[in-house]
Amino acid sequence: MVKKSFRIISETGIHARPATQLVNVAMKYSSDITLTALKRSVDFKSIMGVMALGIYSGTTIEIKCDGKDEEEALDDIADTIVKSGLGKEL
Repeated sequence: MVKKSFRIISETGIHARPATQLVNVAMKYSSDITLTALKRSVDFKSIMGVMALGIYSGTTIEIKCDGKDEEEALDDIADTIVKSGLGKEL
């Protein structure tokens, strides 16, 4: 299992468009991927789960990946978060 934490810096937080983008990246991998924020955890491959968290600017999130392609999955998700301006790695 591998994990990374991020601080959300986008003024609008993780709303529908970036949530969809992140879920689509996560779905490319066979590993189990969990998103934890605001003391709750959801399957990162579930758009409804990600949206239900209500992640706003300033929120710290943690992403955990567990499986055969965990390193690649986490790196791809981390790149997407940082390059899209959603957050910065802690």
